[in-house]
Amino acid sequence: MSDQNILRLVLCWHMHQPEYRDLITGQYHLPWTYLHAIKDYVDMAAHLEAVPDARAVINFAPVLLEQIEDYSRQIVNWLTDGMALRDDLLAALVEPSMPASLEKRLLLVQDCLRANRERQINRYSAYRKLAVMADWLVGHPDGLAYVNAQFLGDLLVWHHLAWMGETVKRGDARIKRLLDKEHGYTFQDRRELLEVIGEILASLIERYRKLAARGQVELSISPYAHPILPLLLDFECARQSIPDLSLPHCGPYPGGESRALWHVQNGRETFRRFFGFAARGCWPAEGGIRDETLMLLAEQGFEWTASGGMVLQNSLANRSGGRAPCRWQGFRLRGNPLTCFFRDDRLSDLIGFEYSKWHADDAVADLIRNLEEIRQSVEPGTTNLVSIIMDGENAWEHYPENGYYFLHALYQRLGRHPGIELTTFSEYLDRNGPFAEIETLTAGSWVYGTFSTWLGDPDKNRAWEMLCDAKACYDRVVANRQLNDSVLRRAEHQLAICEGSDWFWWFGDYNPEDAVRSFDRLYRLNLSNLYAILNQSAPDYLAEVFTHGKGSPPLGGAMRRSTP
Repeated sequence: MSDQNILRLVLCWHMHQPEYRDLITGQYHLPWTYLHAIKDYVDMAAHLEAVPDARAVINFAPVLLEQIEDYSRQIVNWLTDGMALRDDLLAALVEPSMPASLEKRLLLVQDCLRANRERQINRYSAYRKLAVMADWLVGHPDGLAYVNAQFLGDLLVWHHLAWMGETVKRGDARIKRLLDKEHGYTFQDRRELLEVIGEILASLIERYRKLAARGQVELSISPYAHPILPLLLDFECARQSIPDLSLPHCGPYPGGESRALWHVQNGRETFRRFFGFAARGCWPAEGGIRDETLMLLAEQGFEWTASGGMVLQNSLANRSGGRAPCRWQGFRLRGNPLTCFFRDDRLSDLIGFEYSKWHADDAVADLIRNLEEIRQSVEPGTTNLVSIIMDGENAWEHYPENGYYFLHALYQRLGRHPGIELTTFSEYLDRNGPFAEIETLTAGSWVYGTFSTWLGDPDKNRAWEMLCDAKACYDRVVANRQLNDSVLRRAEHQLAICEGSDWFWWFGDYNPEDAVRSFDRLYRLNLSNLYAILNQSAPDYLAEVFTHGKGSPPLGGAMRRSTP
């Protein structure tokens, strides 16, 4: 087949978790970083390693890389020197005795139920039986006084086994033995399970580095703490896509331009520290872009970025006459050398939300059919690029066996398809396109092409107002030269965590109450920590809950985002 009749395809997986640590104490308040690491990040690497013809772009949030590194060090220190683990769930796994208080026992039981009920819990009869008892105990907490250590020990082991990557379950003899044992787990069993977790975390980043070194993977990065750059620069840009959107009452984010630059620069530095080279591409948090964002990324040395398909659609709708360019290619803003790619929302969402209900072979066949239709629809003799960009972690727990069969078939069939070529964004750039030009962008994100997921709701706006108060305090203290260099760096880091996108995502009535409660508490803690580092009194309102979710909890109760 002629090279010009090949459809090029990028599979871009975004690996992202917010900072779950209390940066003052080092204690983790939610376990999702290490749980996704042992389930999803390890599986995604293993599937690529198993199919040498497969290609993908892997994008990391810098604060995720740092947390993986920290968890790995914690486990090494516990195994070698007995130092305390700073995650309650992980520590409970290897705690010799059971918590004395009924409240702590209840929290532990609830934590061990945070898994997809259908795919992770009910898959194993032993875990399902324990979960039935645990459900009863949640409704009858007085019964926890009669629960013995063996019950909690077995429940903890099964929770971690259920969160273990499918490739690990199939390839590690220790995990196979624990799965086969089913009950009666000893302290030595739990210690061995922690050793496996530690090995996964210790080797994870190096596995991706090796995939990049052999050309199978392009690694890219997001701004440091995953902030939405356009909103840091100007809340008003959100009205480009929703003219009547309600905005925070605090006015523009103070010093937003310098903060956006800080996140971009520190994201690049963090990437270089972990991987030893500079990233060519940047997935901006939430795919949030506007004209000024592209200029900032270009000035900092990035060659490509990406966003949602609706951003392109909105931008093309506002262009002056003429024929609309093909959307399956790279785009450049007039006067800017940075190339911007736009995700095919329909295909990405099929993988994220629909194919988990299908037989894996049927799902892959349907995706390929869709891709072949695109190839046949584009102008003959042209080379085009389809971008599938999505979260690399949250979809798979909805699939049988953590997406094992789907991902294996996906890479196998695409890797040898005569009309579809897996590639990377930088390889596309090196082949010089094709590219189309856009006069200006309509600011937006991957969700609906707007910023309404992070701004506009009264609770979201209130969170921004609280952040603006804290930033104004930070600016006053810094301007008065009240901090030495060490404390200034701590304050700057703490501020960055407060600027992350996830806090605003979760606030609002439509989200599950349990998730909103956790993120409300952690957000207010982060703001309070910033005031403490600045040696300033925190506002009284930080002691009060300000947002309550009312949506249905996700299956299994796990706090998840189905996002890129």
